[in-house]
This record gives sequence, C-alpha cells and structure tokens, in this order.
Amino acid sequence: MTAAKNSQVSAEFTVEAEEEGIIFPPCDLWSDEPPLESDLHRELIELLLACLKWWWRNRTDFYASGNLTIYYSPEHITTRDFRGPDFFVVLGCENRPRKSWVLWAEEGKYPNVIIELLSNSTAKVDRGPKKQLYQDTFRTPEYFWFHPETQEFQGFLLVGGEYQPIEPNAEGWLWSQQLELFLGVHESKLRFFSPDKQLVPTPEERAEAAQQEAEAAQQRAEAERQQKELAQQRVEELLAKLKDLGVDLPDDSAE
Repeated sequence: MTAAKNSQVSAEFTVEAEEEGIIFPPCDLWSDEPPLESDLHRELIELLLACLKWWWRNRTDFYASGNLTIYYSPEHITTRDFRGPDFFVVLGCENRPRKSWVLWAEEGKYPNVIIELLSNSTAKVDRGPKKQLYQDTFRTPEYFWFHPETQEFQGFLLVGGEYQPIEPNAEGWLWSQQLELFLGVHESKLRFFSPDKQLVPTPEERAEAAQQEAEAAQQRAEAERQQKELAQQRVEELLAKLKDLGVDLPDDSAE
C-alpha cells in the first residue's frame, strides 16, 4: 500500500467514526509495553532510530519510534488488545514526541513500516498473529522481521491486501519502497543502506569518520611537509658537493 492509500484509509477511519457517533477515550495515553527481551534488542531499536532520524534530519513529516504502544481500537483498551511494534514509521504526520501512538488522535494513520525483532519467545507470534494483524487490520505496506541471534531476516510488501515476500538483492538486502532505503545485515546488526548502497551511519559513526578523515588529512599534510624538507635538504647537499668540486655556481643574490 502506498502512502497515499494509507492516507485514504486514515480519512475513512475518521469519517466512519464521525458518522457512527463514536465517543473516543482520552488521546493522551501512556505506552504500555512489556520490557524488551534483551539489551541487544534495545540497542538495535536505538540503532535503527538513530540512523533513520539522522538520514531524515531535514524532514518533519514522519514519526519513528520503537517498543511504543499503538492504540488502534477504543474497545480494545480495556481488554489490552493493542500492539507495540519494536520499530515503526508513520509517514505524513507531525514529527514530535509522543507518549504512545493513538490512532483516533492521529487521523487514523497506521504505520507505513513495521520491524519486529524476533526472539525465541516472540518469534511464533511475530510470524503469525502479528503478521496477520499488520496485514489485515493495520494494512501496513511493509513488514520486516529480524532475529538478532539467528540472523533470520525477511520482509513483506502488501500487494492486493496480502503480504508478499520482498526479493533480496545481490547483497541480501531488502528494498523498502516506503523509506526509499535498503535494509540489510551489517556486522550482525540490521542496518539501513542508501539507494547507492552506502551504509547509513549513526551520528557517532559519522563523527568518527569525520575525525578519521581530518586525521588522515593532517597526516597527508605532514607527509608533504616532510617531503618538501627532504627535497630542500637534498638540493642543499648537492649544491655543497658542487661547491667542493670547484663548480662556479651563479650567485642568486646578485640578480
């Protein structure tokens, strides 16, 4: 599903609610997610968020978060039937901090992209009920999952209302039409890659790379200085030898 189609679904949600006279509960709801499976899961979520937010640092029309509750049905609040994807991105919305993602406060917008980080205890749900929910109810255009331990990585594109596997490229990466980025495994971690196949860095990686480039430039400048000094020294040694041999050299100072 395209971003335009997702917006259409959002509009339909709002219109239907108004027509049926639904009284929505408060919109200012706190996230209610269980603790993450491990530090590795938390670090991967933070890594994905840091990279995407840096890549889109000049954009204000998206919201990206992780392990944050998505309240998609007022009736399900009391039954606790809501979901908090490990990582998700909503396009065409205001970029600001939120306590949770409340559908009826966000024009009915569902995520455009969802990524679940599998674990031995959640993999069955992520591959089954959650995939079905994201396909049938959320109608999220793209769904990916990644297992940090086994490195299992798969992605799906919503086509005709059903998820179809995304074919990997030669590097084994999967293209996200919604993000206009590749997703792939790099050093055992799920990372983003630009359309020209460059790793999208974290701010820290970018700062480190800039520092390394500055140090390399300084080393090149120092090497050039030493080469010039060595060349000057050789010229002076040659002039001294010529003088010892009695060669009459022109006096530059007389010109």
